[in-house]
Amino acid sequence: MPKSTEYEAKIPDAEGHIFYDAEEDAVWRDLVARQLPEVMRHMARPYTDGLARLNLPRDRVPQCTEVSKVLMAATGWRVEPVPALIPFGRFFSMLADRTFPAASFIRKRKHFDYIEEPDIFHEVFGHTPLLTDPRFAAFSQAIGKAGVKAAKEDYSWLIRLYWFSIEFGLTVEEGGVKALGSGLASSISELKWAVEGEAPERRPFDVIDMLRTPYRIDILQPVYFVIEDLDSLFAAAERDLLADVREARARGLHAPKYPAKAAS
Repeated sequence: MPKSTEYEAKIPDAEGHIFYDAEEDAVWRDLVARQLPEVMRHMARPYTDGLARLNLPRDRVPQCTEVSKVLMAATGWRVEPVPALIPFGRFFSMLADRTFPAASFIRKRKHFDYIEEPDIFHEVFGHTPLLTDPRFAAFSQAIGKAGVKAAKEDYSWLIRLYWFSIEFGLTVEEGGVKALGSGLASSISELKWAVEGEAPERRPFDVIDMLRTPYRIDILQPVYFVIEDLDSLFAAAERDLLADVREARARGLHAPKYPAKAAS
């Protein structure tokens, strides 16, 4: 996440309702209208099935309370509004408690195509569909529970498993590559790049390899992991993930496949 942001969290009222003005609702409407055809073409069934279960409004920003109502019935999860930037420790503890932290603001029109920090479109449209699936919900909680037990110096290692699966994972359906991750579902440019582009490297699913692979948040990813058998991902929830982190640390990071970020 960026170290600073021009966005401010929107605070819910006593009933949990957040006020969004007409322009903010219009940004949500236009984002959904643009993204939905690409999502239905390129996203995997666990995501599209979850999106159908949620039945998110298309003409306004959804409320976390209404999304939570669907999630609670399906998997016992809920969505809690947070500022754009929260520390890893809080992120992991919320996942462990089956609570998804959602940045409460929506991007401005000038950032329509790309915003570095997560906004409510990324959080709700991108993330919550998979949380309607008990298997993905359990996997996310397992990462949270591991993070609660992890030392701070292990946070950046553990989060890579989440990044390369829940955020930017790929899978295979009917012989073709499909996208799973929320970062892909909510990105008009990266979704097609990840699934159809010739430039990215697509590696087979491997927990240790994921933990050793560095990434940047502000570029199209040069590396993706293809989880052909989703059961192998869900089985990772039963692993000793902190032992996996120790093994990954002992082996060291792979050389990054992206240029170093220029100093600002």
